[in-house]
Amino acid sequence: MLNCEGLACPMPVVRTKKTMEEMKAGEVLEVRATDNGSVADLQSWASRTGHQYIGMKEEGGVFRHFLRKSPENETKPETKHPHVIGNEELNRRMADGAAFTIVDVREPAEYSFHRIPGAISIPLGELEQKLDLLPKDGEYAVVCRTGTRSDLACQLLAERGYSAVRNVVPGMSAWEGPAERDE
Repeated sequence: MLNCEGLACPMPVVRTKKTMEEMKAGEVLEVRATDNGSVADLQSWASRTGHQYIGMKEEGGVFRHFLRKSPENETKPETKHPHVIGNEELNRRMADGAAFTIVDVREPAEYSFHRIPGAISIPLGELEQKLDLLPKDGEYAVVCRTGTRSDLACQLLAERGYSAVRNVVPGMSAWEGPAERDE
């Protein structure tokens, strides 16, 4: 059992990856996390690396994820979305009035307390069901807390035919530009 309670993205995925590296193929790992985003994050990570996401149970605010390590011949190397934009460059483009949409893929609570003005909230776990909100010919800057969850979102968008997508790195954890929050 891997305890990731109280940890925010990207730590549940980072610790899961490290633990899975030490396991034998076929073994099952239980990951306990309290971050709502861990549901989409771990499912996406398992899908992209070839490991099996067996399922999840929620008990008292704790998400119990179960993953099976795949044999080496079934795993895939992790990839990163190749197009990134730094926080400073994004802030400059905003100030210059560039036409693009900022998509915030964090959980609603994270978005409500600190976000880039004008950003739209589509949590990573809902992105695939809400693609119709994003025209394929648009230009997008995708942001999360650290650039990890937004990297997964950028890869998903690129797989679905979106070509002008950039991952905002390092994301909201180091954002010094204009910000707003719910009152």
